[in-house]
Amino acid sequence: MQFGIFSVSDITTDPTTGRTPTEAQRIKDIVTIAKHAEEVGLDVFALGEHHNEPFFSSSPTTTLAYIAAQTSTLQLSTATTLITTNDPVKIAEDFAMLQHLADGRVDLTLGRGNTGPVYPWFGKDIRAGIPLAIENYALLNKLWREHTVDWQGKYRTPLQGFTSTPRPLDEVPPFVWHGSIRSPEIAEQAAYYGDGFFANHIFWPASHTQQMVQLYRQRFEHYGHGTADQAIVGLGGQVFLNKNSQQAVKQFRPYFDNAPVYGHGPSLEDFTSQTPLTVGSPQQVIDKTLGFREYVGDYQRQLFLLDHAGLPTKMVLEQLDLLGSEVVPVLRKEFAALKPAHVPDAPTHASLIAAKAAKDAKKEEVKA
Repeated sequence: MQFGIFSVSDITTDPTTGRTPTEAQRIKDIVTIAKHAEEVGLDVFALGEHHNEPFFSSSPTTTLAYIAAQTSTLQLSTATTLITTNDPVKIAEDFAMLQHLADGRVDLTLGRGNTGPVYPWFGKDIRAGIPLAIENYALLNKLWREHTVDWQGKYRTPLQGFTSTPRPLDEVPPFVWHGSIRSPEIAEQAAYYGDGFFANHIFWPASHTQQMVQLYRQRFEHYGHGTADQAIVGLGGQVFLNKNSQQAVKQFRPYFDNAPVYGHGPSLEDFTSQTPLTVGSPQQVIDKTLGFREYVGDYQRQLFLLDHAGLPTKMVLEQLDLLGSEVVPVLRKEFAALKPAHVPDAPTHASLIAAKAAKDAKKEEVKA
């Protein structure tokens, strides 16, 4: 199972000091955070995409390429890439380039985003969000798997004899996760292609996440990609740790109370009891995270949000130290002991190459 962190790239005032980092500082800090994630033994770093204040990450592939040059094992991903407002041709090109530069340590999570004004800024209509996601991904999938593409759809100009360059590394496209909080159509899309499904799993109760994942698993099996429990599932989550649980609550409360998304809303106690947010000791984070398996089944990727709501970078790095030393090693051991042998691990470039080779060999046997 893969463990990692993701960032939505918000630039938020620290409510305890009144200080707001500059864009330049926040961009540099996210690189430091990603590098430290590898240093403490995590597997994945994922960066969101936004085109509006107070966020800085308008070009995740640029940042991820810079991080790739300074890391050696870290899997690089997105949280998310906007499949609705980006041109699928540009996504195909950018991520294939990143895949080459990072020696295959790349996948991506596609989503529609949560900022309505982005659509008209990029010449799109938010009312066509789901159809855009479906059509754009159909083209992206084709561009990565066919050398010469003829294509015509509703939402962009046609393509005739087009080849996306560079081609995917080793002729194996980056693995795709389809991210959604509330749209069953996206779970269906992930299942149809046999791709991964990533449930953000931050703001919603367990029952909602359970329904979305169950739908994806059922449809994954329906389309013949394997049994339902072999579907590729990822979860988000948010934690704040301190070796003393009361101290964790005391430290995190001002950040929670003033957070740009859920601040000035439900109390910290209500939010932690009704959602996956965990604020407490390493053991409390371990216990609650292990409980996710009870309602989504065995899954392949767990990403935590750490740097949200104005937390200073020093505190985020301390959180990573605790996560890497006291939480993730236990979670690895416990999840591995529970996982049946027939449930696959999270896809990597190496495993995708092996799967392609096996598929090609089977085709040759059939021909013979």
